[in-house]
Amino acid sequence: MYLIEWGFWQMATQPEAARRTYEAGMTPAEKRAHRDFYEGDLNEEIHFCQVSEAPLIRGPVYAFNETYIEMRCGGSEEKRGLITLVTIGGVLPGIIFGTGIAVGSIWLDITQPYSISFIAVLLTALLASASGAALYFYLKYGVKISRLEMLTSRHLLIRFNRITQQVHLHRPSYCGGIVTFPWKTTGSTGIRPEDDSLSVGIRLGLIWHPSRTGLPHMEMALLGKQGQGGSELRDEWEFIRRYMEEGP
Repeated sequence: MYLIEWGFWQMATQPEAARRTYEAGMTPAEKRAHRDFYEGDLNEEIHFCQVSEAPLIRGPVYAFNETYIEMRCGGSEEKRGLITLVTIGGVLPGIIFGTGIAVGSIWLDITQPYSISFIAVLLTALLASASGAALYFYLKYGVKISRLEMLTSRHLLIRFNRITQQVHLHRPSYCGGIVTFPWKTTGSTGIRPEDDSLSVGIRLGLIWHPSRTGLPHMEMALLGKQGQGGSELRDEWEFIRRYMEEGP
């Protein structure tokens, strides 16, 4: 499922007017935290020192050789198929059923005018309006959610190229597209032992800050399996770090 990545990209590309509206609603404390995050020293957040004694990559890994590692990434892989099930099993049948009843009622009113009553006309109009509104809102707002996963088996991929010292993100265009970053601009959420207990249900996050990439927005990728409250995320980051810094 691409829902998290799609949400990140929507926030990164939101219009300037929407961004100003959002910032206007922030409290002074939130504004200070926002400013400090972007203006603070990132050396403590982005470093390539050893963070674990037991490097281990938990995958899924699609390719591993002396040139690159290619892994699956994505924040909601365990929910893959949910959007398809909801769309095909719930939304579309409801719209089709409601539209069918509305069309049938209109046809009955036309072919059997002697049975027309005010209540029948009112119910037909209400049902037709509700079905039409549901179809309109789904086509306008729902299709772009359904297409995040609908009838596709594509995975989001991340590739670490040791030779070129680059990181490649492979994503659909509506989730940010294909981008390449220098390895040395990569930040990780798996660097502090004191954060291990917070890793339950969380994947390793890699972050590319605007001050390092020159982009007007932050980029982020969630990869690997979910943490279990131990050192799993640090171990995974240490494996990637050693591969890129020292070789396989």
